Amino acid sequence: MIPVNEPYIGEKEIEYVNEAIKTGWISSEGKFIKAFEERFAGYIGRKYAIAVNNGTNALILALKAINLPEGSEVIIPSFTIISCALACIYNNLIPVFIDSEEETWNMDVSKIKEKITEKTKAIMAVHIYGHPVDMDEVFKIAKRHNLFIIEDFAEAIGSEYKGKRCGGFGDISCVSFYANKAITTGEGGMCLTDDDELAERMRRLRNLAFIPEKRFIHYELGFNFRITNIQAAIGLAQVERIEDHVRRKIWIGKTYSGLLRPLEEKGAVRLPVEKDGARNSYWMYGVVLNEKMGLKAETTMKRMEERGIQTRPFFYPLHLQPAFKKFHWYREQDLPVSRRLYEYGFYLPSGLTLSEDDIRKVAGALKESL
Repeated sequence: MIPVNEPYIGEKEIEYVNEAIKTGWISSEGKFIKAFEERFAGYIGRKYAIAVNNGTNALILALKAINLPEGSEVIIPSFTIISCALACIYNNLIPVFIDSEEETWNMDVSKIKEKITEKTKAIMAVHIYGHPVDMDEVFKIAKRHNLFIIEDFAEAIGSEYKGKRCGGFGDISCVSFYANKAITTGEGGMCLTDDDELAERMRRLRNLAFIPEKRFIHYELGFNFRITNIQAAIGLAQVERIEDHVRRKIWIGKTYSGLLRPLEEKGAVRLPVEKDGARNSYWMYGVVLNEKMGLKAETTMKRMEERGIQTRPFFYPLHLQPAFKKFHWYREQDLPVSRRLYEYGFYLPSGLTLSEDDIRKVAGALKESL
């Protein structure tokens, strides 16, 4: 079985982790945390980085830091991981879902305006599977309506929008270092910002809202979102060779595209794109079946598994999630692109350990399965 992802862990990670263990700095203090934050912030081009224990909590922390009134609305794509909605809900905010673009699978920014109300306070721009959102339009809308921008670039480490790296946009940007990301700490995440006050507030909130001068007196409620020095040791080793990881991700994506282009030309599938000055880092290489073929993703994925290829379904749209139906803000709606992406889309093995022979085998299995 060719797995959908396998993280690459090298000798440097082992060296740094051993140092953390041998010196006893295994918890949320130690030199690797600061080094990891500074190195990654430098790569993205941000002033500050605040490492946390996972990407979901990075989003929760970001929304907590901007301190929106309870019941405020945050515009997010329906086609994304549930973490984006949870970050809203856990901050007593209301997620407002918009549909996706057919080509990039990102939030359709042309539909943001129609969802803005007097309660709208923020936009969460989520770069899907490596392709950047149209950030120029997001900034125009945010400026016109005085909205915060939270950028989720968990799937776009190394992607660029008009020459600027993803993670460098908005008031706060958030990333995950889960095992399937371009760089990993196993579990882990980070918030990045250029704002002095937001950076200080997030540092305080991630650590139970302790304040140095009166450590055990709390003036607000924070979180225990601390990352460990062991995780940061892995992350530092990963970020030291981040360009190699990104280059390999792009090579994997372009190799797949070259092999699968005949299927797209025949109208069988739609492949990932690069448009509007984007650099796609191909976090995961996805394909969307032409619904006219009469095959859905679920059937094709089973055929791939029979041929020794592991795949993963696309996101189930947030506007259809059963768990949200109990909330007073839930509204039934039809977001057709998000629904079709789930029904007909899935992604192929995309891990850093893939060889060219592996990619050819996957491409061949897809052709046979169709």
